[in-house]
Amino acid sequence: MNLELLESFGQNYPEEFDGSLDCISLAVTCAFNKYGTLLAVGCNDGRIVIWDFLTRGIAKIISAHVHPVCSLSWTRNGHKLLSASTDNNVCIWDVLTGELEHKYRFPSPVLKVQFDPRNDSRLLVCPMRYAAVLVKIAGSHRCLPLDSDGDLNIVASFDRRGKHIYTGNAKGKILVLDVETFEVVASFRIIVGTSSATAVKSIEFARRGDAFLINTSDRVIRVYDSKEIIALGKDGEPEPIQKLQDLVNKTTWKKCCFSGDGEYICAGSARQHALYIWEKSIGNLVKILHGTKGELLLDVVWHPVRPIIASISSGLVSIWAQNQVENWSAFAPDFKELDENVEYEERESEFDIADEDKSVDLNADAQQDEEIEVDVQKVEPVAAFCSSDEEGEDENALQFLPMAPEVEDPEDGWTTQDNLDPPSALVGSDSRDYEEDIMASKRRRMQPYDVSLPDAPTDETHPLISSKASKDKQQPIGGKKAAGRAKK
Repeated sequence: MNLELLESFGQNYPEEFDGSLDCISLAVTCAFNKYGTLLAVGCNDGRIVIWDFLTRGIAKIISAHVHPVCSLSWTRNGHKLLSASTDNNVCIWDVLTGELEHKYRFPSPVLKVQFDPRNDSRLLVCPMRYAAVLVKIAGSHRCLPLDSDGDLNIVASFDRRGKHIYTGNAKGKILVLDVETFEVVASFRIIVGTSSATAVKSIEFARRGDAFLINTSDRVIRVYDSKEIIALGKDGEPEPIQKLQDLVNKTTWKKCCFSGDGEYICAGSARQHALYIWEKSIGNLVKILHGTKGELLLDVVWHPVRPIIASISSGLVSIWAQNQVENWSAFAPDFKELDENVEYEERESEFDIADEDKSVDLNADAQQDEEIEVDVQKVEPVAAFCSSDEEGEDENALQFLPMAPEVEDPEDGWTTQDNLDPPSALVGSDSRDYEEDIMASKRRRMQPYDVSLPDAPTDETHPLISSKASKDKQQPIGGKKAAGRAKK
């Protein structure tokens, strides 16, 4: 679909519920690829379900982990997918083949993982109650420096271009670190009132522009300009562009995100399935989307190029989109919809081959229009898919997944990809060596890498598991979700 034809004439946020995606198992977290064509959903049984977002069908299922998937991240070209589980494992998957490429074991629970936006061989891991870790694939890992106050409740994120890492702690201190040298480029503290600090819960960057938001425990979302932060340097005192909050209900925010163009901000309530949408430039609340009453929200993501939001609650992925109204005047400017039949009187020259009444000026315009040549061979890059520092699109990007048809009664001579023989040139001992090489390469891929973190809290429980346990305790014995079998 040509993105230029999807212009919504100024209104670029969703308005209503537009169906749900059922992954069979309970959905926990989700992430769009750069183009918004694929949606990866992490489930509580450890599986990753990749949806083709255009057809709203399942394109691939990866049996990734044994425990719930708590965080997902795509590479820029969409060929690799990074996942973290509540069993402290971080894995990198080849999306096309579904094979595991790298596995990292951490001593403590992992809250968030993120690929470097411009470097596929680097990833950021946020362990629980520990400094964030920058891991180089098939290489070393380094812990990010902490602030002088030594607070270990760290959240971290790459900026839009992957040049800096922004970290925040429970005392409201934000550090901006250079990715290569780990030097502190800028820093500031979020102060509430005169002296009290507030804990940083998450940092999110817009896909376009220099804006980023900080979600803090004082229930306020602060929007800053990253250029201004770096210009002010260490111990700066930047003023937020906007302060967004729910003044009526004093809602705490579970997850926040920017729209694809960076003009809107969406925040999901931690108390109920409600999505609040603000306009970034003015700071006014433009829409509240309400899901089913009584449900709790787990994750919210905005489509990279279209006004669509995906939210997760009660194990289902809910899709929110615009109300599509047929507007025929968009096709012909002089088109009029009639309430009843109207008698039409045609002009004398309306259906003549050569219009005698036509003015000379109009004929001149028509000739000028005819001389314009249309280039049908050149493929213009779609502006929505290109960054401001890029001239064209990535030709090697993975936008869609191929799907093989399921053949119920295969004919004679039908061969699948799995039972293909080794190359015919390899015979005898050569073919055995060929198979051994494949097995050895697979073993090399599967070999986990233990990440050693000195003094890491090994006895901590992942918040995702602890929140589930508390919910189960609150559930009455005779309720729907009473676990186990009834005693005979």
